[in-house]
Amino acid sequence: MSDIIHLLPDSIANQIAAGEVIQRPASVVKELVENSLDAGASHIQILIKDAGRTLVQVIDNGKGMSLTDVRMAFERHATSKIKSADDLFSLTTMGFRGEALPSIAAVAQVEVKTRRPEDEVGSFLSIAGSEVEKQEAVSCAEGTSISVKNIFFNVPARRKFLKSNETERRNIFAEIERIVLVHPDVEFTLIENDVQTLRLPAATLRQRISQMVGKNINPQLIEINADTSLAKMHGYISKPEFARKTKGNQFFFVNGRYIRHPYFHKAVTTAFAPLIPADENPVYFIYLEVDPASIDVNIHPTKTEVKFENEPALWQILLVTVKESLGKFNEIPSIDFDREDAPDIPIFDPAKSVSMPKVNTNPDYNPFLTASGGGNKYHKQLPNFNWEELYHGFENYRDEPSGSQGEEKPADLFDQKTGENGFPAEISPEHYQFKQRYILTSVKSGLMIIDQHRAHVRILFDKYIDQIKNRRGISQRVLFPEMLDLSAAEASALPAIIDDLEALGFELSNLGNNTFAIQGIPSEIENPQSATLIRSMIDKSIETESNLKDDMRESIALSLANQTAMPYGRTLSLDEMLLIVNQLFATSTPNFTPDGRTVIAVISDEELGKKMK
Repeated sequence: MSDIIHLLPDSIANQIAAGEVIQRPASVVKELVENSLDAGASHIQILIKDAGRTLVQVIDNGKGMSLTDVRMAFERHATSKIKSADDLFSLTTMGFRGEALPSIAAVAQVEVKTRRPEDEVGSFLSIAGSEVEKQEAVSCAEGTSISVKNIFFNVPARRKFLKSNETERRNIFAEIERIVLVHPDVEFTLIENDVQTLRLPAATLRQRISQMVGKNINPQLIEINADTSLAKMHGYISKPEFARKTKGNQFFFVNGRYIRHPYFHKAVTTAFAPLIPADENPVYFIYLEVDPASIDVNIHPTKTEVKFENEPALWQILLVTVKESLGKFNEIPSIDFDREDAPDIPIFDPAKSVSMPKVNTNPDYNPFLTASGGGNKYHKQLPNFNWEELYHGFENYRDEPSGSQGEEKPADLFDQKTGENGFPAEISPEHYQFKQRYILTSVKSGLMIIDQHRAHVRILFDKYIDQIKNRRGISQRVLFPEMLDLSAAEASALPAIIDDLEALGFELSNLGNNTFAIQGIPSEIENPQSATLIRSMIDKSIETESNLKDDMRESIALSLANQTAMPYGRTLSLDEMLLIVNQLFATSTPNFTPDGRTVIAVISDEELGKKMK
């Protein structure tokens, strides 16, 4: 019997590695841009076509590669960053394993042009499916240009599972956002389908955050800074009043690398817990610098998960730093000495003598002595303002009930007329509002309790879904359009939902530079905060990452219903309660909200009877 175990060919091994490292076009963008940063580039240009399916090209002005290096770069585990095992514990570069380029070349058609500053000519290399097709000397600019065409062309099963262009484009923006936020000194340009959609000149960290998230975030930011023996920490957190319902714009970076870390996220939310509602989330951009030997970044193929040697101690440092910044910049009221009504502070003159201020008092004054009783000569008669004249004539007003034949009866504005059953006449015993939160009504089996806010969410959700599907939303023009400033990631997600927003009744005008004017809103929205509503729906669509149109529509309708439903604490009239109850039971699923929260609870007659024993 022959042996059955054998070595895999390099091409198959590279495709297997690509399954871990290269998951979608956004992964290609991430790996290529990180290589450009490791090459010392100060300007990086990213070109995308068809959300990366057709082309991902990254051009930089870095150090470039020689003819031999460009060929070696596409061999498995070929790297310039690791020479011994000890180097794994002192990593300061983005890439180090040598898996990215061979993995990309295994599933795409790759062309590379590169030249070092000291070389007169550059090198050209063409690879498709791990097979070298061409290599020659060419004339090219200093730096490196890598083009990745037709990703997964030789793995149709992988290409078939790519999501829509809108979703893949959103993922590319997310990867770019994570990179540019940690390298504000590098200029980035993004060109999509031959149209420049993003240009980020070199800036400070605060300016870079404003470039990516929107200029409105600048006054919301509070700086944090800490320097300890375990770690250096800096960055920005948002003021508590600007906390958001969604979990966007929450970033941790360690040694220049974006990471996900739920444990550290808990430290930030714990610091904010006394200042914001439980269902809201703070915005933060936190940068940690630690000894590379105290972390392990090699536990995940995409390197977004990191192990720390002193996690509990870092958790405490992070918690204290955030709390201190909140107290220093937000909780303590500031004194403005530049106000016009500020008191005059005299200038100190050493030539003048300083004396204690004097207070004049009358030792003989007794407030308990009056002019008639004790003959206090210092007592002053209070002026007579004749307040009684204001009430003159009110005592003559009387209610004259019908059939009383002129008999007058004093009116009591605080008396309520009661019906025969003891309920107020204007309230039916069948519908009663309890604590401006619940509607109580009797049913055959007992007492029904309806949550008025959730019931309204259920009603509005079905209404908005119908408007989106049938495009029946009625828009009302606004007198003063509201400006909507979106981040690059939010602007990239807007095209996927713009048709549904217009079906609901929103009208948006693109002003350029990720800024939109809200010209119209749905007619049924009262006291709208249009920018907040639209931003919440965009964030919801980003969080769900749904590729199905129906799921996206449900997410939009639910987000708008939650934002516009009547709040708790609103007093309802009998007609309003009847309308809500009737509309609720006309919906498809009255018992639960679209996101599964209970709307109706019934206490049976037996349960009531047991409680009354």
